[in-house]
Amino acid sequence: MKYKLVITVEKVRGKCPVYAPGDRMTVEMPRLVLEETTSLCIHAFTAMQTIIQALARGYSAKALGVGPSDDEAYVQCPDPGPPYTNGGTVIFKVKRYPVVDVRE
Repeated sequence: MKYKLVITVEKVRGKCPVYAPGDRMTVEMPRLVLEETTSLCIHAFTAMQTIIQALARGYSAKALGVGPSDDEAYVQCPDPGPPYTNGGTVIFKVKRYPVVDVRE
């Protein structure tokens, strides 16, 4: 089964120079769908790679302990924000949707 992952910014704690609530990224492995992506922070995207890889391969977010259901996970960027940095922490929701391949 193939999946489309829609990653949405749920919350920004502090100041983020890249994201605002509601911003989105879409992944259809192995591709980032640029026309469905608002913005991309390399630091945050790198931090969520483990979850993206697992969900894209069919693993349950709930079983992994990162979400309330099989198809929904929550991750955050590595910037701790104040008082440690001038940045901010961003909370992302990763939602998985099955993709039907019409070529099959």
